[in-house]
Amino acid sequence: MTAPKAMAWHKRRLQQIREWQSSRRFPDFIDESAIEQVLVENRSPSRQAVLDIVQKARDHATTGELLSPAEVALLAHVEEPDLWEAIFEAADWIKRTVYGNRIVLFAPLYVSSSCVNNCKYCGFRTANTAVARRNLTSSELREEVRTLVSMGHKRLIMVYGESEDSDYRYICETVSAAYSVKEGFGEIRRANINASPLSVEEYGAVKSVGIGTYQVFQETYHRPTYRAVHPEGTLKGEYDWRLFSLHRAQEAGIDDIAIGVLFGLYDWRFELLGLLHHAMALEREFGVGPHTISYPRLEPAKNTPLATESPWLVSDEDFAKIVAIVRLMCPYTGSILTAREPAELRRKTIGGGGVSQMDAGSRIAVGGYSRMHEAHQPDRQQFLLSDTRTLDEFIHDLCRDGYLPSFCTAGYREGRTGAVFMPLAKHATVKNFCIANGILSFEEYLQDYASPQVREIGQQIVIPKYLKWLEENVPALSEKVHLNLCRVREEKQRDLHF
Repeated sequence: MTAPKAMAWHKRRLQQIREWQSSRRFPDFIDESAIEQVLVENRSPSRQAVLDIVQKARDHATTGELLSPAEVALLAHVEEPDLWEAIFEAADWIKRTVYGNRIVLFAPLYVSSSCVNNCKYCGFRTANTAVARRNLTSSELREEVRTLVSMGHKRLIMVYGESEDSDYRYICETVSAAYSVKEGFGEIRRANINASPLSVEEYGAVKSVGIGTYQVFQETYHRPTYRAVHPEGTLKGEYDWRLFSLHRAQEAGIDDIAIGVLFGLYDWRFELLGLLHHAMALEREFGVGPHTISYPRLEPAKNTPLATESPWLVSDEDFAKIVAIVRLMCPYTGSILTAREPAELRRKTIGGGGVSQMDAGSRIAVGGYSRMHEAHQPDRQQFLLSDTRTLDEFIHDLCRDGYLPSFCTAGYREGRTGAVFMPLAKHATVKNFCIANGILSFEEYLQDYASPQVREIGQQIVIPKYLKWLEENVPALSEKVHLNLCRVREEKQRDLHF
């Protein structure tokens, strides 16, 4: 795209955004002074108050109720190690109560890195000439997907920069291309999206190609910080357009939406309350909260000083607290822990944070999967990954620790999304589907992709363990799972789900 054409598109898009902001009908839900006041008022929690909130969070596991801002602020100020142990234990218990002891696996697929924005923390910012930019063609994207399905992946999060060349039409084209790839038994069954905010009409077009969840991270809910890291005059500099992006998605009928914040830009306690207020606002307006919550931290990126020099960088200790509090404050939501984080921290945080979804075998350079034989490429990445285990290595570690690796995408194809999904999650009955479908999707992986080591531990230890859980807790469903396991193993049937 030539410079004059790009500038004209940027001008039209910015005008469209500002017109929407000037006439938005949704009430504001981020009051910085009120959030700061709640944080100040709850700086010195009593021991009993903390224990009472932990118990309330446990009770909410079967009702789906959210903790209040004051309760979350109080948890965020806990200092005693033994109280944190109680919080970590509760987070794990809530996750297992709602979703079972399974971990859903996915892969990030970076589709485009061209971007008109100039976010100070991002390796893809337009002023960063040290990073190469490109958009995948349809044939290149299909090659990326072939590599992913040959590893065993079924679920993607497709990631896009913001430019005219990667607009909603490009999203539709590339999602359709991803779904078109069939490689033996391999295919992508759910393509989630991480992309720029769209208009209602554009969201409707994207919905029509069968996407899963649409994910938009606010980055920071603190307006002064937002203005400081997103320069005025850029598309991403328009705070309200982004803040209400998922309201517009819901208006367009995309009922699986996902929120997140980039920890390290501002005070992590403030950002936690921002996430809570966002979830509350979505529930008030649509009766459907976020399907997932993400909590990425600033990570080093090529030629991006803010990523390592921000005064608000989050320590490993505080990061573990964030993950656990997210589970307590919003018990029904999926909780996503990515390969940004080191392997050992991920392992620790799964058990003490209530994590339910993780990526593995990830490449975040555009075109990176078709070059798996090469090292990771910092000059083509938005940031640097910390956990570089292969998918099979990651699954082996999950099995060793007693988790059920799951490639399940059944909820989406069975219509368990939005207002249908929420009651199942809020009343902690969704785990029956999660475990049953997780067993079947894991058996597919063991049959088609696993190393001998993983196949052995999966078939001899993990699957029998979760079959026993079904037999003891959902006997009627257990019988059907046994029948479908035989179909997967003996008849080579695939994509069997409940």
